[in-house]
Amino acid sequence: MDASTRTPTLSHNPRILAERETKIVAHDVNVYYGEKHAIKDLSIDIPDRAVSAFIGPSGCGKSTFLRSINRMNDTIPSCRVTGDILVDGKNIYDRDLDVVQLRARVGMVFQKPNPFPKSIFENVAYGPRIHGIAKSKADLEEIVVSSLKKASLFDEVKDRLDHSGTSLSGGQQQRLCIARAIAVNPEIILMDEPCSALDPIASARIEELIDEIRQNYCIIIVTHSMQQAARVSQLTAFFHLGDLVEFGDTDEMFTTPKDKRTQDYITGRFG
Repeated sequence: MDASTRTPTLSHNPRILAERETKIVAHDVNVYYGEKHAIKDLSIDIPDRAVSAFIGPSGCGKSTFLRSINRMNDTIPSCRVTGDILVDGKNIYDRDLDVVQLRARVGMVFQKPNPFPKSIFENVAYGPRIHGIAKSKADLEEIVVSSLKKASLFDEVKDRLDHSGTSLSGGQQQRLCIARAIAVNPEIILMDEPCSALDPIASARIEELIDEIRQNYCIIIVTHSMQQAARVSQLTAFFHLGDLVEFGDTDEMFTTPKDKRTQDYITGRFG
């Protein structure tokens, strides 16, 4: 496949992007795991203060690209990334970039809830402590309470902040992990199938939460559920075999996709 066929079709309503500043710019990004070419010549502009969903069949590259945005792929010895990924105009793969600070700016919520084996309070306080965000104990308490409120969890746990985070239900644990991510005041929140381990009721709570907080963050969600992408996102990117096929307005993507591969996937012909 030549490079020209890898240029994504832009189906978006220009107003969606015009109303928001661009937060992330990727240009000619390639990701390799050893000999495997997982992402091919990907270029995309992702806006701030909106939810962008990444959809596509298993193994298409959507989670690989997501992990490239906070350099989680650095932990895989065989992984190599080329091209540029800019956050607020700064290339996150520059040699002088502090990866610890990057990961404070770019929070991550994983597929399976992964609270620390610590109290609910300490789960949320951990990040602000290690990054020196809280100036005093009162500051730390305020950050914890505020983060739990933003994650729609405070009212459920306010009387047991000293209980273990692992004692919560699956949906509560995932909201605790979102509170933990929010506590270090990130600008971007990456979510890798955050509802796949949850029941429908807990999933609905997470979706409501995403909608509530999207005005304050650049949110990217990888999901296998096209229904979820349609519900929570303003923009959708469709990946296939390492290519970014199409990126644009979610409503348009699901009603009038520009690329036949997108249409085939959405209508269930493959994937």
